[in-house]
Amino acid sequence: MAIISRGFGGRRRESVPGLPPGQYLTHDFPVLSAGPTPRIPLDRWSFTVTTESGEKTSWTWPEFTALPYEDFSTDIHCVTKWSKLGTTWRGVSLDTLLADVETAADYTMVHSFGGYTTNVPLEDLLDGKAWIAYKFDGEDLEPEHGGPARMLVPHLYFWKSAKWVNGLQMMQEDEPGFWEAAGYHMYGDPWLEQRYQGD
Repeated sequence: MAIISRGFGGRRRESVPGLPPGQYLTHDFPVLSAGPTPRIPLDRWSFTVTTESGEKTSWTWPEFTALPYEDFSTDIHCVTKWSKLGTTWRGVSLDTLLADVETAADYTMVHSFGGYTTNVPLEDLLDGKAWIAYKFDGEDLEPEHGGPARMLVPHLYFWKSAKWVNGLQMMQEDEPGFWEAAGYHMYGDPWLEQRYQGD
């Protein structure tokens, strides 16, 4: 007796330009989180960069939103295999935030309200490759999607784009964050299907 109906092969990869291997196209915006959604009052929000020597640079919400911002469009790819193409955001480039930060580190750990962490090489945050985003599709970023502000590193799987971001720690050596310690890939390139350790 057949357990799987004839013709059933799971969700097939769509033939869409810009879609990495193993991904399918979605038109909604799935909500996936490792825990409950924190709701951060703007008067308690801050973002702090800590260098490997312990030097700190911080911004309050008014200071952060007064920085030069960029409006941009990009594709996003989740490790759970959905991709959303042509998403529009507003955010502050990491190039702006790190312009006056002196560091010899090669790696970073991104920290979030609620305790989530993820590691990203410093070079993947620079040269127009990453932002702290606070608007999506012209509206304030909703808490379910990481508001008031989230990291956005769109060339890596979306777990690297930490929600509810509140800090960046410079590191001399790479260390696993939350999902990396649970077996996810240390880097997470969607075009190489780097979902899990060993991929």
